[in-house]
Amino acid sequence: MSVRSLVVGASGGIGRAFCRALAQEGEVCGLSRSDGVDVTDESSVQRSIGALEGHFDMIIVATGALGTPEKSLRSFDATALAAQIAVNAAGPLLVLKHSAGLLPRDRRSVFAVLSARVGSIGDNRLGGWYSYRASKAALNQLLHTASIELARSHRHAVLAALHPGTVDTNFTSGYGNEKVSADVAATRLLAVLNALRPEQSGGFYDFSGKVVPW
Repeated sequence: MSVRSLVVGASGGIGRAFCRALAQEGEVCGLSRSDGVDVTDESSVQRSIGALEGHFDMIIVATGALGTPEKSLRSFDATALAAQIAVNAAGPLLVLKHSAGLLPRDRRSVFAVLSARVGSIGDNRLGGWYSYRASKAALNQLLHTASIELARSHRHAVLAALHPGTVDTNFTSGYGNEKVSADVAATRLLAVLNALRPEQSGGFYDFSGKVVPW
């Protein structure tokens, strides 16, 4: 069965990889800043997604920003935190807000966002990275909350927050040692998404399909 997919953030390293992988399964629509989509600007999200027609079996939000990770409490800046939350947490939820109607109600559908293990409160052993950690934790909470509401109208839907691992892109330049290519990351994450069931909607999963602690 051909799958129709939408990738928001299609110009990024992993976004492009998602598009390449999904093109082998069916039609892919990609949106990015070059198309006028800024996830921190609701009007641009509403305009771009509102122009789309039909249903999408899979919607992936591959946007995000790292900013300048704080190494200590002395480096914390409230303005930087607000900016990280706008991009990493509120942005994906705005996409869901305006694209939920594009998910079919009569069959399985998927809405996935790229989170990060550093957003796990339970798995935080090193500290630091205050704003990025908080923004991803907020994203996880927002997605989980939305999954409860969406299950009432889309009982076949799967919403998932994903930890891709450290992917070799411009986003991670200067961070991490053991990196995987964007194509490998996308393939692994799609395998995870394809295996998830509606009763697992709202969860936080890593690239191997394991549940990541909140």
